[in-house]
Amino acid sequence: MTSPPSPTKEVTELLLDWGSGDRSAFDKLMSLVYDELRRLAHQYMKRERGGHTLQTTALVNEAYLRLIDQTQVRWQNRAHFFGISARLMRHILVEHARSHARLKRGGGALRVSLDEAAVVSEGRAAEILALDEALASLEAVDPRRCQVVELRYFSGLNNEETAEALGISPNTVVRDWNMAKAWLRREISKG
Repeated sequence: MTSPPSPTKEVTELLLDWGSGDRSAFDKLMSLVYDELRRLAHQYMKRERGGHTLQTTALVNEAYLRLIDQTQVRWQNRAHFFGISARLMRHILVEHARSHARLKRGGGALRVSLDEAAVVSEGRAAEILALDEALASLEAVDPRRCQVVELRYFSGLNNEETAEALGISPNTVVRDWNMAKAWLRREISKG
C-alpha cells in the first residue's frame, strides 16, 4: 500500500499539471495553498503601517488573479510557486504605494478625503519604493541574490527551502543572503 503524497509533492504535481494546461489543477492547487498564501500576505501586511487601505484578503485575492495569468511560467516546485507569489505580492504593494504617492502629490482626477490620504504615510510609501528600487538594482547586478532576498524575506522560506528552489547549496544561500542585505542597506542609505 502506498502512502498519500505529501503536500509538497502534491503541490508540485498540481503545478506541473497546471503548467501543462489543466485549468482544474489550478483550483485544486489554490485550495491546498490558500492558507499559506494568506500567511505570506499577512507577513507583508504586518510590515505595513496600521490602517493600511489594502487588507490581507485583498492582497491574496489580487495575487490570485495575477497567478491565473501566469501561463508562461514553467513551474518547478512549491518553493518556486511561493517565490513567484511573493514577487507578485511585493509588486502589488509597490503599485499601491505608488498610487498613494501620486495622490499625495495631487496626481489624477480622483479626490480623496484627508482621512483616506492619511492612511499610508508618505514615509512608509517612500520606504517601500526605495526597497523596490534597490531590489531592482540588485536584480540587474546579481539576479540570484535578488531571488534569495525574495524567497527568504518575502516568502519566508528558510535556507534549505531557498537552496532547493534555486538549485544551490544552503551555504551559498547564507552567503548570498548576507551579501544582499549589506548591498541593499548601502543602496537604500544612499537614497
